[in-house]
Amino acid sequence: MSQTTVRYPWFKKEDTDAFFALFQNNLANFVIIAVTLLGMGFPSSIVFGKVIPGAAVAVIFGNLYYAYMANRLAQKEQRTNVTALSYGISTPVMFVFLFGVLLPANTLTGDPELAWKIALAACFISGLVEILASFTGKWIQRNLPRAAMLGALAGVALTFIAGEMLFKTLEMPVVGLFVLAVILLGIVGKVSLPFKIPASLFAIIIGTGLAFTLGYAEWGTVHDGLANLGFYPILPSLAVFEGFGFLFGSMIALLAVLLPITIYNAIETMNNVEAMAAEGDSYDVRECQAVDGVGTMLGSLFGGMFPTTVYIATVGSKWMGAGRGYSILNAAVFLIAASFGIIAALSAIIPIAVVAPILVFVGISMVSSAFGSNEQKYYPAVAIAMLPYFANYLMTNFNNDEAGSVLQELSTGIVPLGEGAMFTGILLGAITVFIIDHNFKKAAMFSFVASLFSFLGLMHAPSIGIAQAPDFAIGYFLVGAFIGVYYLKDVRVSQKQRAASKIEAA
Repeated sequence: MSQTTVRYPWFKKEDTDAFFALFQNNLANFVIIAVTLLGMGFPSSIVFGKVIPGAAVAVIFGNLYYAYMANRLAQKEQRTNVTALSYGISTPVMFVFLFGVLLPANTLTGDPELAWKIALAACFISGLVEILASFTGKWIQRNLPRAAMLGALAGVALTFIAGEMLFKTLEMPVVGLFVLAVILLGIVGKVSLPFKIPASLFAIIIGTGLAFTLGYAEWGTVHDGLANLGFYPILPSLAVFEGFGFLFGSMIALLAVLLPITIYNAIETMNNVEAMAAEGDSYDVRECQAVDGVGTMLGSLFGGMFPTTVYIATVGSKWMGAGRGYSILNAAVFLIAASFGIIAALSAIIPIAVVAPILVFVGISMVSSAFGSNEQKYYPAVAIAMLPYFANYLMTNFNNDEAGSVLQELSTGIVPLGEGAMFTGILLGAITVFIIDHNFKKAAMFSFVASLFSFLGLMHAPSIGIAQAPDFAIGYFLVGAFIGVYYLKDVRVSQKQRAASKIEAA
């Protein structure tokens, strides 16, 4: 008997709020990219003519594919409340590519166009590595505890999304607090707003109007934004292949950056897919990682140089009741916005304090989900998995020439705890979960994995190599040996019990 086809809607009103949350998240990244590249001396012809359109290609591809996956899941499970995965440029990875790949390439070559080509090649390789990493996705998902993965993700959400965006919200307190109240009222409180306008759209319109009316935003920004309008055709480029020659030549050292950050990106996708599984929508993590890799490679072929990932915002979209329409709409809008310079115009006109409260909601929804989708006994594991990202946030913002000494005086443990925070959070969370469950064998195994990662510099060290964080490696090894003693004790007790049972039976 053939399966009945479910009428899974292309678009519904709940998709509107989710669209604005996702669009703003991507828009913020595109704005940071544009401002940073222009500040490094890259010409606008590359920034708006190549990089932005190329990055948009990756975003368009992923959003459409995840809409397709959502429909496939809806048909498979015969339900219409499936939410498509949110997708876009990975924010942490974006910063690594900007300052760990592009900036060194530009500094060493002194040629922005050549540096862009080298970054394209690095991006292409990163996508290829993530596709290869996707074959391990199922195994990792089965063997890593949910509390550890969601806890590490909640650390990102609390610091870099909810916390950072709340700071931005309060830079214009009159506007920011009002917009935050609109978001809480309309999305969290589910209260109908005037004219039944979706909360995110209402917040942007009213918030932007308030900012200009009260003088928090200057009218000159409108003129500056409109000046960037124009036609920027999205065309494939052979520049990525030209970059390979330089990347595997004088810039070979940049490859050392790619492995850890690509593994991080694959884990970020895995965590976000796991978060959606906790909310009821189970997607194939391997397929998602492969899609992210393909999207990254495709973007590089059109001039984009930033890896993509499944977004943490997916859970917020699920809570909003979104389907697949917000993902399709996001793809369509970015096609138009990138082609005609609308991204640059909007980024100049809409104040960040108006956008930030929506991302605050996204962050707190992820933190809530991390605790809510786990049993109460695992709360300590969720909490300890979050902590490395507090250190990572401090390290990212203050470990520089001006504030570095202050950070060291506060504690010499902040910087090493923040380095490789995703690995540290997951492994500490996993060790805690298995200790709670008295599964001392796995707790010891994950301690030894943490020791190996520290030795290789994947965590607690600024770069990968041999013996990069020896003190941490020894520390985790001792932890594994100590917990292993309890495992051996349990084995002996079990053997004695089995022997006693055999004697009794005889």
